[in-house]
Amino acid sequence: MDIQSLGRILALLGLGLAGLGGLLLIIGRFFPNFGNLPGDVRVQTSNFGCFAPFASMIILSIILTIVLNIIIRLMD
Repeated sequence: MDIQSLGRILALLGLGLAGLGGLLLIIGRFFPNFGNLPGDVRVQTSNFGCFAPFASMIILSIILTIVLNIIIRLMD
């Protein structure tokens, strides 16, 4: 692998990450309670805080799986 192909891969990964960030910003605007679902665990004490968005990540995983399956089937 030469340096140019590595540069292309890193540029594509960066663009993909920026696109994913933009998508999450759009989702957050249309679904403001997305991180506050009943299955999301939040522990807060005076000097410690922990947030584990289990339900939100399961829903996001299902949605991304469906979208990626549709994209893969359209490419074949």
